Amino acid sequence: MSTDTLMPVLSALADETRWSILTELGREDASASALAQRMPVTRQAIARHLSVLQEVGLVESVRVGREVRFRAVGAELAATARRLDEIGRTWDRRLAAIKDIAESL
Repeated sequence: MSTDTLMPVLSALADETRWSILTELGREDASASALAQRMPVTRQAIARHLSVLQEVGLVESVRVGREVRFRAVGAELAATARRLDEIGRTWDRRLAAIKDIAESL
């Protein structure tokens, strides 16, 4: 996952409502209407947030009869977690190098 891909995902996750929606979808697939019943947000606002999450690949829609349900996409979440872990390891190496330099002075 490149920085060009990571930034939109992190931007989408930075919104508290989108984070809450993603958390709900991690529990079970749900329609925008069902999510609006569980959250203090209108169905229209939920639909806009779902659109953002879908654009960055964090959720996908699935038709179940006449209803459109959404589900979290685990592969994209796992890729994001791997990239963040990689960034963390890079920083750990840099900080260890700085510590070594400081201790050798």
